[in-house]
Amino acid sequence: MSADEIIDIVDEQDRVTGQSPRGEAYRLGLRHRCAFVQVTDGEGRIFVHRRTPTKQVYPSLYDMFVGGVVGAGESYDEAALREASEELGVTGLAQPVPLFKFLYESGRHCWWSYVYEVRCELPVRPQVEEVDWHGFLTEEELAERLDRWEWVPDGRVAHDRLREFRGSRP
Repeated sequence: MSADEIIDIVDEQDRVTGQSPRGEAYRLGLRHRCAFVQVTDGEGRIFVHRRTPTKQVYPSLYDMFVGGVVGAGESYDEAALREASEELGVTGLAQPVPLFKFLYESGRHCWWSYVYEVRCELPVRPQVEEVDWHGFLTEEELAERLDRWEWVPDGRVAHDRLREFRGSRP
């Protein structure tokens, strides 16, 4: 999505209250919606990537989710599949499975975050505009890097909540 694309603005209960261009929503800190998709391969390894330096939010940081902003009138489910397919560069991806939703709030950003998971056994060709580097890591390899790499803050929160949701099991 470009900074000019229109997104839904939502309230504390995730009800649509208006619309705004994405760039303006970021600039003004307006609450909106995002989909986070944890992708695993056939061996259960997690897709991890470093964002490009041109990303509007959290450039050049690592992430253990693909996904992004939900467009105006788009459902979380539609956004999860669209974003995962685009960022991975695949067609025919299964519909990601919704797990839970939480409100992410930081000093500058606020969005409802729906966390999904999907298995992808297709060869990935990540979108060069979105992904600088990628790899599939085991849960243990990811854990080893959590304190060494600089992660997107919302993805780190989603990762911690996902571990809690699963009872800390990989």
